[in-house]
Amino acid sequence: MLLGILLLCVCAMLAAQETVDRIVARIEDDVILLSEVQELSRYQQLADGKSENDAQILDRLIDQWIVRTEAETARFPRPADADVQRNVEHLKKSFASPEEYEARKKESGLSDSEIRAMSAAQLYLGNYLDSRFRPSVQVDPKAVEDYYQKGVVVAAKAKGQEPPTFEAAREYIQEFLVLQGINEEADRWLKESRSRLHVENLLDTGTK
Repeated sequence: MLLGILLLCVCAMLAAQETVDRIVARIEDDVILLSEVQELSRYQQLADGKSENDAQILDRLIDQWIVRTEAETARFPRPADADVQRNVEHLKKSFASPEEYEARKKESGLSDSEIRAMSAAQLYLGNYLDSRFRPSVQVDPKAVEDYYQKGVVVAAKAKGQEPPTFEAAREYIQEFLVLQGINEEADRWLKESRSRLHVENLLDTGTK
């Protein structure tokens, strides 16, 4: 009787582990696990106070797989520890207080080491995309002026505030438009890359 109960407990534990770690996507000869979807969901919950649904997160993980695979093939350098720590500190400072950060961290269920690892991974991917696409992004000076007039000035007046001078805002607008261009280039590249890969989505099938 006792042996039967123990076997049932072991089977239940193994079933639970399989549920957590079941395969939700296959990309070429690699896989993405449900636990990876859950981890990114918790990180989004920590950073943004909400997370995307599982399908959206899986889509992000597939994109991240493409970026990471190319970056590793190119032997792109990992971010320095100091840069990772700066990224973590930036995340902490996005909260109103250290107490709010700790409370959100507790809700997410992420440990400090997991947060640091996720931060390092996001920084690595972002740095690679910046390095790959920034040189090809050209921003027309007129686009900077237009954004200042139609974006910065209009937004400031809507709030009853005095807008910054164009000279004071120029550098920030320039960088914003460059980042926008990098995102657009990266999106096009990712769509093209996906079309050449064998990607099998198993999220809704429950296939192990």
